[in-house]
Amino acid sequence: MIKCVAIDDEPIALSIIREYCNRHGGIDLRCFTSPVEGMEAIRSDKPDILFLDIEMNSHNGVALARELPPDICLIFTTAYASYALDGFNVDAVDFLHKPIFYPRFEKAIDKAMRYINHTGSPTPSPGITLRADHKNVVVSLRDVILIEAMDNYVKVYRDRLPTVVSQITMKEVEAMLPKSGFIRIHRSYIVAVAFIEKFSNRTIYLRNFPRPIPAGRKYLQVFNNIGNIIQTQ
Repeated sequence: MIKCVAIDDEPIALSIIREYCNRHGGIDLRCFTSPVEGMEAIRSDKPDILFLDIEMNSHNGVALARELPPDICLIFTTAYASYALDGFNVDAVDFLHKPIFYPRFEKAIDKAMRYINHTGSPTPSPGITLRADHKNVVVSLRDVILIEAMDNYVKVYRDRLPTVVSQITMKEVEAMLPKSGFIRIHRSYIVAVAFIEKFSNRTIYLRNFPRPIPAGRKYLQVFNNIGNIIQTQ
């Protein structure tokens, strides 16, 4: 889940950002019409992304940006295009000009995520974005126990979280995963190394998962090397 804060003294502007965040999925958003309260939340919650208006009645967003922690990803929102240069001078990742439309908002989120992943700024954990229930869902990889193939769908089992079902092939989702941390041990199963509890007789037992997972004949070499894989994680 991406943690975001939005600061804008116009409630309507905040409601639009909230609607877009819900539409995108995978975003935990807190909204503030008070810049003072918003800055306090930033210092205490340490969000990944900040949506910040520039021209507010009591505060100037550019001035506030200079007080932000260095690891926060800043996206300015304003009705005044003339502020764009000032925004980039304080290292804003993007600049959304009001009225904001969803395709442009989604582009800003994608740009912010590339920035976060590139700089290594703290996020809940690396994640992948899947389309589920007609919206984008950011799946934190540290929560994933098992990925199961079902024809042209995959089912992602998460630790103490709802299962995510997405119309994507196993090959496609496998390409999205990091090279370490996950192993494919069957044409229908990818397991998270961190959740392997024990393994024997071509069977893997996963922590917090109710049933054993078989290793496919094609993947026996990978199965036989699990002990070494676990030690190197």
